[in-house]
Amino acid sequence: MPSRGDRQGAAPSGRTTGWVRTRVRRFRRRPLATRVRTVTLVLTVLAGVVTWLATAPRTGAAPRAAATAESAVAPSTRGVTATTINLVFPVVNLNSLSGKLGFAEDAEYGQQVTAIHIFVDAVNAAGGINGRTIHPIISFYDPTNATEMRALCKDWTEGSPAAFAVLDGIGAWAEDSQLCITQEGHTPLISAWSTIPTWTKLGAPYLWWTGPNQAQVLAATVQWGLRAHLLGGGRKVGVLVGDRQSDQLALNDYLLPLLRAHHIDPTVETIAADPSETATTQSQAPLLVAKLKTAGVDSLIPLVPFNVFFPLLEAQTQQQYFPRLLLSDYEDSIESALGLIPAPYDKALNGQEGVTTETLGGFDDNRPESQGGYDPGVRSCYDTWHAVHPGPIPGASEKVPFIEEQGPIQAWCTTIRLFAQAAKAAGRDLNRRTFLEAMAKVRNFPGGYSPVWSYGPGKYAGPTEYQVVRLHDNVGKNACVLKTNHKPQGTCWQVVDGWQPLPAA
Repeated sequence: MPSRGDRQGAAPSGRTTGWVRTRVRRFRRRPLATRVRTVTLVLTVLAGVVTWLATAPRTGAAPRAAATAESAVAPSTRGVTATTINLVFPVVNLNSLSGKLGFAEDAEYGQQVTAIHIFVDAVNAAGGINGRTIHPIISFYDPTNATEMRALCKDWTEGSPAAFAVLDGIGAWAEDSQLCITQEGHTPLISAWSTIPTWTKLGAPYLWWTGPNQAQVLAATVQWGLRAHLLGGGRKVGVLVGDRQSDQLALNDYLLPLLRAHHIDPTVETIAADPSETATTQSQAPLLVAKLKTAGVDSLIPLVPFNVFFPLLEAQTQQQYFPRLLLSDYEDSIESALGLIPAPYDKALNGQEGVTTETLGGFDDNRPESQGGYDPGVRSCYDTWHAVHPGPIPGASEKVPFIEEQGPIQAWCTTIRLFAQAAKAAGRDLNRRTFLEAMAKVRNFPGGYSPVWSYGPGKYAGPTEYQVVRLHDNVGKNACVLKTNHKPQGTCWQVVDGWQPLPAA
C-alpha cells in the first residue's frame, strides 16, 4: 500500500476518457473522498449533468432557513427500537460507471462493506449502544444519479427502511443530497464532505463533518502566508477565483476580509468554473494568467476546483510564469498537486507549499507517530482490522497488512466510532435531540483523516489543527523518507511546519 507521501493526483475534467484511463494509476492513489468527487465531476461533464458539482445553492435560489438548535430538535426515536438502532451506510456502487472508473482498482475500496461490518460488530460485541445493537443498512448508489440519491434519501427519512442516522465515511454523499437528509429529513448525518460553513448552517443541527470548515482553512492559509512572508511585506498578491457561488462566497465573505484586515488588497481574477463550461475555462485561463503576470503577482491563492486548477497550471507552464502558490485543503489543491509532478507541471508545482488539516506526509506501517506513522485513532482502527484480517488486503499492490491512513477502511472506522461515542453519551433515552446534544459535546476525538476532531454548539466540522507541507519531486534526489517497502518515493509531501491550532473563521 502506498505511503501518503507517494500518493498521486487525479485526472482533470474536460479531457478525453482515454487520457483519463492513462492516469488511473495516479488517480487511484489520492484519498478516496477526493477521487469520488473528481470522478463524479468527469462523469458529469460527459453526461451533461451540469449541476452536480456546485458546492452551494445556485444564484437566485432562496436559501431555506436552518434547522433549530440541538435542544429544540424533536425527540424523535425513528429508527430506534428497544434493542436496535438502524444506521444507513451509503456506499458507491462498484458496478456503476463512477465505480469502474478508477475506484475498482483500489484494493481498500473493495473492502468497504467488510470494514463497515467489522467496526459495527466491534461496537456491538462491546455492549453496543447502551444495550442496543447497531443494525447496519448498507445502500449502494451511483453518485452521478441525483434522482436515485433523492429517492434513497426519502426512503431513509420518510419511508422504509427507517433510519436513525446516516454515516458517510468517505464523503461521497454530498451537496444537495446532504441537505435532503438533514434540512428536509431532519435526520442526523455524519460525513467527511466539507466546504465553507454555508452548508452546515443550512443542515444544522443535523449535519456534522469529519472534514474541515473551509473558512478556517482560508484563515489558516492567510496566517501561514503572513508567517512565511508570502503575504504582505511588499509582495504582490493575486487570487484566481471560480465564478461558482461557493467560490464567490469564500472570496467575499472570508478571504478578502482576512486579507484586508492586514492591509492586503489583492488582484482578483474570476474564471468560469462549472464543469459544463470547459471550453470557456480553457480559453480564459491563458488570458487571466497573462493578466496576473503583467500585474506582477508573485503570490497566488487559487480558489478554484480541480477542473480549473489544471488549465491554470497549463497556462502558467506555457507562459513560463511561476508565482508562489498558497495551496490548501480548499478544493483539495494541496492533494491534487502532488500527482502533477514530476510531469507535466514540475516547474509550476515542485517546492510549492500549502496548509492541510490532513495527515499528509506520513506512512502506513509500524513507524511511531513521531516519525509519520499512524495517529492513535488510525492505529486503533488498524489493530481492530488486523485482528480479523492479519494478512495483506486482497489485491493490494504491496503485500503488507497495513491499512491506508487516508483510506476508506479507517474512514469508516473513525466515523462509526464517532457515532458510537455520541450515541452512548446520549444515554438510554436515545433520540435525535439527545444524540445531537451529545454530538455537540464531543471533544478531542481521535480522528482519521485529521488527528483530532472536536465539536460544539454551532461547530459542525471536526478538525482542530493544521500543518504546512511542501510538494517535492524526489526523482534523483532521495530527499523523501523511504516508503514502507524501503524503496524511494517518486514524490512526497514534506512537513514544513507541524500541527498547530486552526484559527477561528
